[in-house]
Amino acid sequence: MNRLTTIEDRSSEWLVTPIGNEWSRKYFGGPFYVFDAPLVTSAMSLVFVQTRDGNTGASNPEDLGGGPTDKHLIYEGLSRVAADGVLAGASSVGHSVFFTVNHPELVALRLDLGFPRHPAQMVMSKDGNFDLGARVFTTPDVPVFLLAGDQCIKKVSAEIARRPWITLIPIEDDLPATFAHLRRDHGIGRISAVGGRVTATSLVDAGLVQDIYLTTSPIDGGEPNTPWYVGRRPPNLKTIVRKRELGVSAPILFEHLAIA
Repeated sequence: MNRLTTIEDRSSEWLVTPIGNEWSRKYFGGPFYVFDAPLVTSAMSLVFVQTRDGNTGASNPEDLGGGPTDKHLIYEGLSRVAADGVLAGASSVGHSVFFTVNHPELVALRLDLGFPRHPAQMVMSKDGNFDLGARVFTTPDVPVFLLAGDQCIKKVSAEIARRPWITLIPIEDDLPATFAHLRRDHGIGRISAVGGRVTATSLVDAGLVQDIYLTTSPIDGGEPNTPWYVGRRPPNLKTIVRKRELGVSAPILFEHLAIA
């Protein structure tokens, strides 16, 4: 894993809170910024890695070229170190997937910030076509929130009822009401949303996302025509910070962007 260096910093223009410890500031090149949660719903950030030509789809995410710096420092680290929950669409949840923070220094930071060892696991599905045997659903000491459409509820509710650590949250007519429910009744104040593209787009279009942590790799590739946003109204993105990887001839670019 390599260090990052700052090439643009406009964080003073935004109502963001710096977090970090000595180790994270060394490798990230300064503090990491998060938005505070609104009063009635959760703060939500997207986390994506894209290839140089803008693709985010791949059967193996490591083929997108983010490398160990993106994986360990950003994706599995700082982007969720202060998150109450990590959210993914059901299509992004493989059998062995479990959303947590792994590097010991970032585990220590999460605990120092007053969060439990693991964030809540959050899965969003309309149809219930996912593997209930996946690790994300089978770790009883970590709460799970299944945001479910009507078809999903009919398909899995009986099995979910036998797993008291899983809470079934019906997807209401509008997504803001669903996430207001999560904030009000379950204390989910900050969410790190890690894909897929359809889920991310629906969250953006519902006005629920404040920012995106976007890593661009130095390679072309991925599944063609798979940008992170697939809707009709591409969001207006404003720079908070931009950073570049040090110590390699073909560095990754990291951008923290506000969705204005």
